[in-house]
Amino acid sequence: MSGWPVSFADVQAAQSLIRGHVLHTPMLPAPRLSALTGAEVFVKYENLQVTNSFKERGALNRLSALGAAERARGVVAMSAGNHAQAVAYHAARLGIAATIVMPVTTPYVKVAATEAHGAEVVLFGETVSDAQSRVAELMTGRGLIEIHPYDDPLVIAGQGTIALEMLAERADLECLVIPIGGGGLIAGNAIAAKALDASIDIVGAESVLYPSMWNAVHDGQKPLGGATLAEGIAVKTAGRIATPIVRELVNDIVLVDESQLERAVNAYMTLQKTMAEGAGAAGLAAMLAEPARFRGKRVGLILCGGNIDPRILASIMVRELERAERVVSFRLTIPDRPGVLGQIATRLGALGANILEVDHKRLFLDVPAKGARLDVTVETRDRAHADEIIGAMAQDGYQPVRMAPGEVRE
Repeated sequence: MSGWPVSFADVQAAQSLIRGHVLHTPMLPAPRLSALTGAEVFVKYENLQVTNSFKERGALNRLSALGAAERARGVVAMSAGNHAQAVAYHAARLGIAATIVMPVTTPYVKVAATEAHGAEVVLFGETVSDAQSRVAELMTGRGLIEIHPYDDPLVIAGQGTIALEMLAERADLECLVIPIGGGGLIAGNAIAAKALDASIDIVGAESVLYPSMWNAVHDGQKPLGGATLAEGIAVKTAGRIATPIVRELVNDIVLVDESQLERAVNAYMTLQKTMAEGAGAAGLAAMLAEPARFRGKRVGLILCGGNIDPRILASIMVRELERAERVVSFRLTIPDRPGVLGQIATRLGALGANILEVDHKRLFLDVPAKGARLDVTVETRDRAHADEIIGAMAQDGYQPVRMAPGEVRE
């Protein structure tokens, strides 16, 4: 460990420095997530920070180290949103001008929140990595000091204070599952956790679309790119400082896909009644992706961010209802005569189905001239109830055809 630019002592020093200025977030048992995953789950709610993300820890630790002349020059940071808000918020507290370069794909809620803290926002590039070139230009042209989101020893040390808090409350945790973007969060917490308990299992959770750290650790060539719910960890280049730390201290990296991220975001909302963005839910997504790996263990999850666009959250929740067949669409072939729609509505009501949408069409060559096609979307109790409804429609002679979620109705 002595060869790294970050030590356990640095993490301890960061804890002393940020104490009282960053929230000591609660870590609580999550029985419903435990039932979902088969592990004994404890959640560290970093989404309760002022800016709803763990990023405040590292940002404040780095900003506090600036001298008077550096503070006068101002700072610049690249971020998909959470580091941006953290730098903007604490820079404003310390009287430092902040400029933030954000990808053009950043959700508006994060852009608006960053501007609300008084920072100048510059939108540039498709990803956080793309924004780096613009940061370099601003550093050269305006003399700004960079506050890097993950490749900075003081930032990494600040993030590591999460594990200090978690293990102070639950020294018996057997595993920490930590999201990976550039690697600052997992590197800092791996240093802290392994110093306190060398046997603890550290597992990283990385988007399958952006496996930059997985590639770096395994000398792999997995492709990178694509639209992801976890834009906060959509990093194309693993951190220079974090990579050797991860290689030595992290036991495994689990790659999670978009459906697993959606399930995790939905589980936090519906089971824990708390908001998690895609990156913030990546740890839980890893447990859903490989449940056997965690089954029976005491697992600490870091819910590292809750800045999700409400529209995206609403879409995820509806999609999960469809996946669970609590919202079901089917197509009926019916006789085109008065009263049939009413009969079907009455029948569905008797079956306990709540009708959400009906689309009635007549002009199809594959439907008899005296027939019509009826597309119906209903709300059900569960998958068995959906099967019961479809079976009843078949018995009534309506030839129901199940429609896949999102299927175009033509």
